[in-house]
Amino acid sequence: MIRVASVPSSHAYVRHLQPVVGDSARAASADPSAVMVLPDPAPVRVDVPGQWWPPRLLDARWLAEQTDVHFDVLHVHFGFESFAPDELTRTVDHLRAHRQPLVLTVHDLHNPHVANNADHLRQLDVLVRAAAAVITLTAGAAAWIHDRWGVEATVVDHPHVVPLERMAHPRPVSDSFVIGVNAKNLRSNMDPLAVMDAVVEAARSLPDATVRLDIDEDVFESSSHWYSPTVGAKLLDYTSFPDVDVRVHERFDDDALWDYLSSIDVSVLPYRFGTHSGWLEACRDLGTSVVASDCGFYADQARVHSFRMGIDSFDPATLVAAVQASHADRTPAVEPGVRAEQRQRIAATHAAIYSAVTKEMR
Repeated sequence: MIRVASVPSSHAYVRHLQPVVGDSARAASADPSAVMVLPDPAPVRVDVPGQWWPPRLLDARWLAEQTDVHFDVLHVHFGFESFAPDELTRTVDHLRAHRQPLVLTVHDLHNPHVANNADHLRQLDVLVRAAAAVITLTAGAAAWIHDRWGVEATVVDHPHVVPLERMAHPRPVSDSFVIGVNAKNLRSNMDPLAVMDAVVEAARSLPDATVRLDIDEDVFESSSHWYSPTVGAKLLDYTSFPDVDVRVHERFDDDALWDYLSSIDVSVLPYRFGTHSGWLEACRDLGTSVVASDCGFYADQARVHSFRMGIDSFDPATLVAAVQASHADRTPAVEPGVRAEQRQRIAATHAAIYSAVTKEMR
């Protein structure tokens, strides 16, 4: 049994790297190459239920003090932005001294939470070069990794996001075509205000089309980290448009998010920078088309309708065309059985990588 300390382990992406529970998974538990993912260590302070960040497993001093934390592989996905490059260097030195291989999945080549990506790249400089194996989600990202670091990354598809049992629910029947723009909490890489006029123009060119604009209420709460009253007020101005349905609400929990995505026909992702998207995969799971900017590798990740948008650029005409294309060419939901089979392959690939890197350390 290979014990994997995953950073984190409780994230839906990481949970869906593991085999679907069933007879084959139970049989695999007797296999010495089978994988056990350890629970997340509690952080220094817990502010919200289920919090795993900042991850203790990337703190070299904490690792050195532990006598009851035993793992064979450290697999880093998220959370390293909390540590400076010199701190990460101490962590990889500790792992090397204890012959514990590092596996890194590069989800983000550009941190979606900050426009200035310099710190993120310096952190990746440490982790990519120290990793015994590097994984990423698309061929485009793998090429980028090779160009910068000379490292060959293994490309592994993003698993499903929506639970398999929820994916089996039929979509609601509707005669309308709803174009969704979810501003969420106005994360740094999102610019919903920039795209709204083009989205409205596209909707007016299509039969039975409307626009739904959702905004997290955190944007309007002065005590919130996400407080952004100026942009929020400009988005609320769209309530005066008869074909735009503006809704302000608490951040969706998972069930509410699945219901929301099932209620819209296309989701517009107004990203000025980024790399890959779990939101995109949730849309695929539920049969919601995706219109995404071309700033990252979203079109490599899955079939999307792309438009031109970057940190300092935006072409409204390409967005109108992409929304129109999404109306003409609807995206069917991925079958739950297909996702289950994909997940088994993903789990097997990870198990093989863990087995290989641990053997190299012996």
